[in-house]
Amino acid sequence: MLIHAIVYGCIAALAFALTAIISHYLIPVLASRKMGQKILDIGPRWHKSKEGTPTMGGLAFLVVAFVLGIAVSIWLVIKEGAQSAAPFIMTIALALASGLIGIVDDSAKLRKKQNEGLTAAQKFLLQVLCAALYLAGMYFFGGLRDGKLYIPFADITLPLGFAFYIIALFLIVGIMNAVNLTDGIDGLASSVTAVVSVFFGLCAFFAAEKVNAPLSAVSALMLGICVGFLVYNFYPARVFMGDTGSLFLGGLVVGGAFLLSNPLIIVICGFVYIMETASVMLQVGYFKLTHGKRLFKMAPIHHHFEKCGWSEIKIVVIFSLITALLCGLAWLGLK
Repeated sequence: MLIHAIVYGCIAALAFALTAIISHYLIPVLASRKMGQKILDIGPRWHKSKEGTPTMGGLAFLVVAFVLGIAVSIWLVIKEGAQSAAPFIMTIALALASGLIGIVDDSAKLRKKQNEGLTAAQKFLLQVLCAALYLAGMYFFGGLRDGKLYIPFADITLPLGFAFYIIALFLIVGIMNAVNLTDGIDGLASSVTAVVSVFFGLCAFFAAEKVNAPLSAVSALMLGICVGFLVYNFYPARVFMGDTGSLFLGGLVVGGAFLLSNPLIIVICGFVYIMETASVMLQVGYFKLTHGKRLFKMAPIHHHFEKCGWSEIKIVVIFSLITALLCGLAWLGLK
């Protein structure tokens, strides 16, 4: 376990340093090319001051993940064998592919000079393709073949067969978009995801007799990237991650749940992501049913609390603490 702990620390430290350094040099490049965030008029009026803040800072995530992903993959092959390295490689590939979708989306937004890039259908189809390729890769190379779904707390394992992969497909796409929605105020997505990454790290080391090396590496990489980006993204943010970063993190987070062989655990430890998505769905549904009335002052729900007078820092701290408590609850729901 000691060698794994040392490697975990090295990956996290390198991911932190590289993300912070790359972001430092990336921000002025993004600013010089006028790659600034467009703020919708329907948003909180005080967000208008953020218009023009460089976006697509998530490009740093992809560079760090690619470079360290290669190094960690080589180490896993040497130390654990190809069978252990394959799930890690698949998970990093899922995150990178998700980030590439974000690049296309962010680039379209900047080109159109508006806050909508790809259409919802285009983004959904690309995400489904990424998720399907990930599941196919995990099936053939990552050992994800039994088609069984464990239900946390119920201590029930359902033999779903092919239906497992259908559920897994929509879970992956759902979490990707949920993390994307969480990225609405300075430091929120990074902070919440950093807490989830610590949970995955603890699971990797202490949830089984043997250290889960692929999950440990993903956790360390995720933690280092999130904390390194917070250097520039915490309030007041000097850069936004954009869909490039949030979709990347979504892929990495949901991939971690699959590496834990407990996909539904993300619904518990990542409940803040789910809550953000649910608030949007409830808002839209209530608006249509009541012909114009709103359930929340604004959705996603972090904007509701903003309009209730909460500062961005308070929202980040409270949502992160809630995530930490839910991660503790999720620990009780492990196999």
